[in-house]
Amino acid sequence: MQSIRNIAIIAHVDHGKTTLVDKIIHASKLFRENQEFGDLILDNNDLERERGITIVSKNVSVRYKDYKINVIDTPGHADFGGEVERVLKMADGVLLLVDAFEGPMPQTRFVLSKAISLGLKPIVVVNKVDKENCRPEEVQENVFDLMFNLGATEDQLDFTTVYGSSKQGWMGPDWTKPTDNITYLLDTIIEQIPAAIIHPGTPQMQITSLDYNAFVGRIAIGRVLRGTLKEGATMSLCKADGVIKKVKVKELQVFEGLGRVKVSEVEAGDICAVTGIEDFEIGDTLADAENPEALPRISVDEPTLNMLFTINNSPFYGKEGKFVTSRHLRDRLMKETEKNLALRVESTDTEDKFLVFGRGILHLSVLIETMRREGYELQVGQPQVLFKTDENGQRLEPIETLVVDVPESSAGKVIELATQRKGELLIMEPKGDLQHLEFEIPSRGLIGLRSNVLTATQGEAVMTHRFKSFEPFRGPIPGRNSGSIISKNTGAATGYTIDKLQDRGRFFVEPGEEIYTGQVIGEHTRPNDIVVNLQEAKKLTNMRASGTDDGLRIVPKINFSLEESMEYIQKDEYLEVTPQSMRMRKIYLEENDRKRFGAKIEMV
Repeated sequence: MQSIRNIAIIAHVDHGKTTLVDKIIHASKLFRENQEFGDLILDNNDLERERGITIVSKNVSVRYKDYKINVIDTPGHADFGGEVERVLKMADGVLLLVDAFEGPMPQTRFVLSKAISLGLKPIVVVNKVDKENCRPEEVQENVFDLMFNLGATEDQLDFTTVYGSSKQGWMGPDWTKPTDNITYLLDTIIEQIPAAIIHPGTPQMQITSLDYNAFVGRIAIGRVLRGTLKEGATMSLCKADGVIKKVKVKELQVFEGLGRVKVSEVEAGDICAVTGIEDFEIGDTLADAENPEALPRISVDEPTLNMLFTINNSPFYGKEGKFVTSRHLRDRLMKETEKNLALRVESTDTEDKFLVFGRGILHLSVLIETMRREGYELQVGQPQVLFKTDENGQRLEPIETLVVDVPESSAGKVIELATQRKGELLIMEPKGDLQHLEFEIPSRGLIGLRSNVLTATQGEAVMTHRFKSFEPFRGPIPGRNSGSIISKNTGAATGYTIDKLQDRGRFFVEPGEEIYTGQVIGEHTRPNDIVVNLQEAKKLTNMRASGTDDGLRIVPKINFSLEESMEYIQKDEYLEVTPQSMRMRKIYLEENDRKRFGAKIEMV
């Protein structure tokens, strides 16, 4: 078993993790010469490919020389930190990938702190050394300082650094001398990462991931920590509440290449998939049938946001989606909590509303986007930040570290926007031809900040943030300073009325689009809401005069992404999400209801 190496790849978003995994797969010749394959092989769901980010951790196994290397690809975004926390338990070492220009970023710090606290041995890979203005030696020193600050041991600080370019497919000990392949990295993994340790004793395996197959049901995936798992063996399943169930192992599979291979037994140190076990959760332990011993459960950081999920009850409900009832919504959310460790779902006092707790806007928006693609219709409320109270009765709120890299000419605007939202500037320093700004800012202040910063900097700002800690409440933050334009009637919007009302604000709908009473169809230029009739057609007469038949000059409608819509809505508004549409609406569609119940919502 000394021939197994278990390694996780951790990095900030877009520093090249999945591209490096591609190159490792190619180097180990998993594909035939004539076989066609794309890039980003492991980013295999549509959402990951569209957004260019890894959302779910995945593993792949490669053979190199006489060694088997189990590679675990992890997400780089802190919103998906739950994915990183659960899979790092399977690894003996980590490849820390760092951009040769950007250096260690907030998310790098987040995932690295988890790896160091677990005692994993790091190898630092300074990637993208082919970039202009890159500074590999400086970045390597920054990584050392970061590890030192995170309390790394002497063994962890004595790391090997590999330089290269995943995109160009080379790695070597010196960034000024490119090689022609990545075998130097694979050799370094075999030399530096400790072999999987064999703990003698009764079998033990913690379930850290799950898969689903229509024929065999749910499949438990984890690393065998101790002993040997055998096909057909009766074992104990140790659950969270101390309950121990007897289960039978139907089939065992180990990872080979991009797939899995059936085996009769799996020894300690290898990662395997177990079928035939029902009713398990991530974190449960498979142990000996006679004297079961449970492993400590996976600890996951607390959520920082919650959102209200409810069924779609708008006038247009059921036109596009297949799953529209509260039972469908409840079952889908509960199914998500099985594999999404950082997500929590709570019922409310009504059957059709659920509070969903997550790590951030992106964490929740990926769930919503996945559900709408599966055919669900739902409505969500404004994201709410979670507060805590300490033992002295003081109100605490989540504070995040915000990092913005921006051209020097726009730095002042970014500082102004962040400080308006109770952000505190900690670091301001030049980084190449950009200004590097670091703030401490409440999570509340981040909601809606990204679109404002991108507008103020003509889209040139690069923003990242990560959760720091719960700290004393920093006072009220000014909200959106513009009201909503609300539709008075149901029907198709006409170009004539949109044209006439353009001085009142900006519209989210275009001529011919079907809208309903109470739908938010635009942004008012003033702080108050106004109700307008967009269905009015032009009065036709038989008189012709110069100037009465001017052509319409309509400004194109504003298109919001899902995250922008979630950040834009007010407390008294819902976002309606269906497989083909996203509409903002008032919770109370009728104007009289808004006047009667609106004050209650504002107080909440």
